[in-house]
Amino acid sequence: MAKRRQSSTSPFIHSSALVETERVGERTRVWGWTHIQKGVFIGDHCNIGEHCFIEEGVRIGDRTVIKNGVCLWKGIEIGNGVFIGPGALFTNEIYPRSGFRKEFPPTLIQSGATVGAGAIILAGVTIGSYATVGAGAVVTKDVSPYSLVYGNPAFKKGYCCICGLKISFKNKEATCSCGRRFRLQKGQVLSV
Repeated sequence: MAKRRQSSTSPFIHSSALVETERVGERTRVWGWTHIQKGVFIGDHCNIGEHCFIEEGVRIGDRTVIKNGVCLWKGIEIGNGVFIGPGALFTNEIYPRSGFRKEFPPTLIQSGATVGAGAIILAGVTIGSYATVGAGAVVTKDVSPYSLVYGNPAFKKGYCCICGLKISFKNKEATCSCGRRFRLQKGQVLSV
């Protein structure tokens, strides 16, 4: 059974969720059997699915969606408007050994990025703004903004628009069916 909201801007926290942090943003929803530790920062208007675990020190921006069964570990920072699909798997150790390390390499998921269902994100990578990681991909290195990557290991298969649709460049220019225009300059995608 769900807890009732105190006001129209209060976060919704399901009665079976364990939320130890004091910083859950306005209108954020946390669903059943999710555990969020102390020291986690969650922005406004987020949706965190069932059976998730979020470890101390994780930061999550505004308007981010985290689907069911996702664990986020110390060292992970997620920007605004990010989508993380169900069962996506994150690591925070490059050389895992029990009890040896207290510092973890930062893993950054920048604003607007998508991580598909069941994707594996290794520690210390950055997924650029509006990049899309396909379902089941294994990300072993940084993903540049607007890139579409998939496979094992994940590699670039093209580019994506802000809206998420695949775009194709001709003469270093692209127009998405949503109307947004882009230019490719020195390997970087620029919104026009």
